[in-house]
Amino acid sequence: MKIVYPVFLFCLLFFSTANGQNPKYNLTYKVLDKNTRTPIENTQISITPCNCGGITNNKGIFSITLPSNTYSVKFSHIGYKEHSEQVILNKDSSFEIVLSEDKEKLSQIVVLAKRANENIESPQMGALKLDSKDLKKLPTALGEIDVLKGMTLLAGVSNAGDISNGLSVRGGSLDQNLILYDYAPVFNPTHLFGLFSVFTPDAISSVNLYRANIPSRYGGRVASVIDIKSKQPFTNTFKLSGGLGLVSSRLLVETPIVKDKLMVMAGARVGLSDFLLPIVSKRLKNTKAKFGDATLKLLYLPTEKDQISFTGFFSKDFYQLDLVSKVENVNAENNQYDFGIINGTLNWIHTFNENTNLKTVLVSSRYTPKIIFPEFESDNEIVYQSRINYLSLISELSKKVTNNFDYYAGIQANRYKVEPGSLDPGSATNIRPVSLLPETNYELSGYINTNWKPNNALSISTGLRYNYSLFVGPYNLAKYDELGNIIETEFFEKGKKVKSYNNIEPRVGLSYKINKSTSVKASYAKLTQYLQNVYNSTTPLPTSRWKTADRNIKPQTGDTYGLGLYKNLNNNNIEMSMEGYYRKTNNVLAYKPGADFFLEEFLERDVIQGQGKSYGIEFSLKKPNGKVNGWFNYTWSKSLLRSNNETLGDRINRNEWYPSDFDRPHVFNSTINFEGTKHHTFSFNFTMQSGRPYSIASNIVKIDEVEIPIFLERNNARLPLYHRLDFSWNINFNKYKKNKRWLNDWTFTVYNLYARKNPFNIFYVQRNSSTENASVFLDSPLGAFSISAFNSPLFSLTYNFKFQ
Repeated sequence: MKIVYPVFLFCLLFFSTANGQNPKYNLTYKVLDKNTRTPIENTQISITPCNCGGITNNKGIFSITLPSNTYSVKFSHIGYKEHSEQVILNKDSSFEIVLSEDKEKLSQIVVLAKRANENIESPQMGALKLDSKDLKKLPTALGEIDVLKGMTLLAGVSNAGDISNGLSVRGGSLDQNLILYDYAPVFNPTHLFGLFSVFTPDAISSVNLYRANIPSRYGGRVASVIDIKSKQPFTNTFKLSGGLGLVSSRLLVETPIVKDKLMVMAGARVGLSDFLLPIVSKRLKNTKAKFGDATLKLLYLPTEKDQISFTGFFSKDFYQLDLVSKVENVNAENNQYDFGIINGTLNWIHTFNENTNLKTVLVSSRYTPKIIFPEFESDNEIVYQSRINYLSLISELSKKVTNNFDYYAGIQANRYKVEPGSLDPGSATNIRPVSLLPETNYELSGYINTNWKPNNALSISTGLRYNYSLFVGPYNLAKYDELGNIIETEFFEKGKKVKSYNNIEPRVGLSYKINKSTSVKASYAKLTQYLQNVYNSTTPLPTSRWKTADRNIKPQTGDTYGLGLYKNLNNNNIEMSMEGYYRKTNNVLAYKPGADFFLEEFLERDVIQGQGKSYGIEFSLKKPNGKVNGWFNYTWSKSLLRSNNETLGDRINRNEWYPSDFDRPHVFNSTINFEGTKHHTFSFNFTMQSGRPYSIASNIVKIDEVEIPIFLERNNARLPLYHRLDFSWNINFNKYKKNKRWLNDWTFTVYNLYARKNPFNIFYVQRNSSTENASVFLDSPLGAFSISAFNSPLFSLTYNFKFQ
């Protein structure tokens, strides 16, 4: 805290000397819904001739200080009709504005409004916001609206392929992203190995991605934060919306329970895709799959100064695949995967006045992956399962001191209880039951963040977060000799301290406006990660291992630097940006050569902790409005890893830098939307990226007349170039209808329009004879075969409806 007080004193002193000489007055607006009289949050306010503005807070209030003048003020919000007015500002003035619903504007997800020139003025670097209009129009696999698929079209964001369990942000691994849904972490964000995200589409309100100077209220991951918020059920009327599609059907209900006091929003989605999977790929002919997710949100307004909400989230997957994960002595023809997520968030916001509020949040999250192995020619099932239980308490005070200075400060207490895995053999006698000890880790954090605009050109964001991590028993600590053999173990009783860590994480962002449409930004952030995931495939299976920091496995630490240039053209109708970044990471987990960490009690024997670095340049061009709109993104980047082991057998690539699984030197994405008519919208999405690295045999040795490949290097080859074109057509005939209470449209999508066979993986098998495919493999004893997730275009038709 010794650092914090000088920062505040410096900020306040500088601000007190920055006041101009011209007379200025406060202009305040409160924006309300015309029918319900409820505040409208995130209403965009544009003011001319100052070319300034902003958005309303959670009470629908916006305030600004301006020189005496006559101003034109425009109010806009998705789902409402625009409103404009003139004001003569010659004294402090306050007004109340009511907006009427525009029922002809459909929005499956509420757009996150932003103030004019926010991309130029904000000191926040690397922050991306995907508008709901764009998200709804994106062509996606089998017509599903998908948050994560949409994020992969943004600069610096990629995944391992068409089927991948999560995102890689600026070359980071999947577990280096903190994914939050109403403050609750989501440890597995996808259905069906990454084909869809788990988030109930109609229930989402906003999506924010932070990847540079991450705000100090977030901690626990070294690469990025994806903050997803559900809709607030501000409504005094019954509303019904949903859709019917080939893969899934969904329904959303919003209704008041007690007028102006208690409201509810409930959304659900279910999918049965068994009949579609053989169409996607012949390899999936024996696959069975079903999934579902649901979001429930209650909003209670006990007083004018209090807002209490509860969010419940549920996700479930069950699917059967031909044997993917193998367990010793298990005789099974297939695997049955059973994933479950149950999250709950209780959020209380108390407003002291228009500029000060206190937020208290209680979070619970439970993730339960499970694999079922039905024994061959038997009714017995062998079950492997693990679990993560997470609890968190957050208290945060936010205060707007002046129009140019605000801050928030808070504390956060987390508890992770990780059950690494257990194996129940049922009635099988040749398999022994295994149950690993649970791992318990406590984290206590304090943080503060300030936003300060000392003059019209300069904006500064500073943050500081302190973390204390405590790992407690029960725990078996192994001690090793020079050869890595266990010589003794020490047992720690339940609750006894095993190891603690503490770290200070500074964050800073600077923005300097060269002129009204151009700015340069710089950023730095230090982050620490105490929970890690280790896996030996590009998408984590349920057998992957979540691990908290202990005596042998240290937490990851990352330092991220950024520099960017931002330019708006054509009266802010075109946004251009170029960002460069460099991230250095320590204690990155990777598996040792030949490691098998499934149900391993002492995980440190199968993993190493090395170094990582990623760097790159991202170029983005965006036209957000107009009949033709969209964006183009190009990223050049590198993502590298290195081991530092002295033992020869534990070294990876001779302790030299090698490409990570998410190294993509070149990535190009583009999305173009044509909205030339009132009833039809056409969208095209094209993506192209360098093939991901994979490992090929360095040599072949013959043992007992059997030719065996030897893998001496990791990620020493690349898959072919990945590229894909998607198409979407939305048909809306609502303007012909007299009854505007019932709205509907059709969406037709084609994923992988020109049937590109993008390899998901390449594997090697021993050839049965030297003449088998001799024209391809020549005299090689091994044959290489590729796997593609999609071998043909995927067509989908979805019917969407809304009643209000």
